Amino acid sequence: MFDMPLKSYIAGTWVAPISSTATLDAINPATEEVCATIALCGPDDVDQAVAAARAAFDGYASTSLEERIALTEKLIAVFERRYDEMVAAISTEMGAPYDLSFNSQAECGPGHLKETIKAARAMAWDSPIGSTGDLTYEAVGVCVLITPWNWPMNQLAAKVGPALIAGCTMVLKPSEVSPLSAQLFAEFIDEAGFPTGVFNMVHGTGAMIGEALTGHPDVDMVSFTGSTRAGIQIAKSAAETVKRVSQELGGKSANIVFADSGLEAAVTRGVLHCFGNTGQSCNAPTRMLVEASVYEEAVAIAAKVAQSVTLGDPMDKGPHLGPVVSKAQFDKIQGLIQVGIEEGARVVAGGVGRADGFDRGYYVKPTVFAGVHNDMTIAREEIFGPVLVMIPFKDEADAIRIANDTPYGLAGYIQSGDLERARRVARKIRAGSVYLNGNGQDYCSPFGGYKQSGNGREWGAFGLHDFLEVKVINGFYPA
Repeated sequence: MFDMPLKSYIAGTWVAPISSTATLDAINPATEEVCATIALCGPDDVDQAVAAARAAFDGYASTSLEERIALTEKLIAVFERRYDEMVAAISTEMGAPYDLSFNSQAECGPGHLKETIKAARAMAWDSPIGSTGDLTYEAVGVCVLITPWNWPMNQLAAKVGPALIAGCTMVLKPSEVSPLSAQLFAEFIDEAGFPTGVFNMVHGTGAMIGEALTGHPDVDMVSFTGSTRAGIQIAKSAAETVKRVSQELGGKSANIVFADSGLEAAVTRGVLHCFGNTGQSCNAPTRMLVEASVYEEAVAIAAKVAQSVTLGDPMDKGPHLGPVVSKAQFDKIQGLIQVGIEEGARVVAGGVGRADGFDRGYYVKPTVFAGVHNDMTIAREEIFGPVLVMIPFKDEADAIRIANDTPYGLAGYIQSGDLERARRVARKIRAGSVYLNGNGQDYCSPFGGYKQSGNGREWGAFGLHDFLEVKVINGFYPA
């Protein structure tokens, strides 16, 4: 698909690093074989990319909204024409099964871009305010966009799309674990014909170029998705130059299941949602809180569902799970499962060790823990694998207390046959998104979290605003 090692894209050109000869292999998690090699950038390359973005900013920011929309529509057309390439890239680099990659992972690209265009066209970019003022929105400037491996195209498009429409220029650093999808996207940008320097991409590790990117004096904004630990370091680095920082970080989301929810369907839905993307979603419902009167029944249902889940080759069609992304992730998950056992939780499905039938690939047994209380490590730490913990609660107030007893606040889930109760409980959950009775989220809805799950919001109009400055020109209209 690509010449190796993968080059970075700076000022409209594919370039090798200036002063580094280091490379890094990306591993196909299903085969444990190398699927890509990247040429690792250093601080000099960051300087070059930021300089290209800075040089392009004034010209691009002064283009009309319709010009920027037209370019983005060309990008969508290229993406849709080469859609199958993106599906294959995502399945190869991070192990998303074909159906998930085709229907959700890759689809997020054009999905977010189209929604951003829609939001931009509906927005009042200039409007009177007060007696003589004009309220206007302008591009925030040069942006650094740092994206993760778990939903590589979702996070990339949710950042690049609004930045392009807002009139920003940018430097993207995709995850070194999943570089193929980003490389393809950069090709799409190039083919769509964006002006030189508007979009730049550097390959590298956080250790090598993270500080150079987030602390760069010519960068106006950092948008980051990843771990809370890394987010804290980025905020500290950006603070030196008072940059705008938008972050979508970790989660440990509660799924509250009331006895009147239609237990079989609610628990089945919750288990499968937790295991979706092999558990590698920051908003996954990984803590299932079940009303005590039906707790053991729910545990039995969850165990049965988990035991029915199959794993398979990411390139195959079908409703199976793939591997987790890397050996490091596999080892972390195994360690946390073992900690759960040692702390007294009861394994009712899955457990430690490589999944049965797989002698290679990072396949984790879909695991369910019962007998969990909210002080256990597995109830507090983000495992990021197909591992569900089940916690009983006494009543509505107890469910709300347990759900909010976490440093995170990305998402919450409520299952109840009483919609008024579900709505009432949703109002009390400290999270950026709450989902009732299996409903999902549209591209126009804001996505982000409370507490240590981050700040700012992505998707649709809210994501667009993250990349805009607000200006008031007083006296613009005669008194």
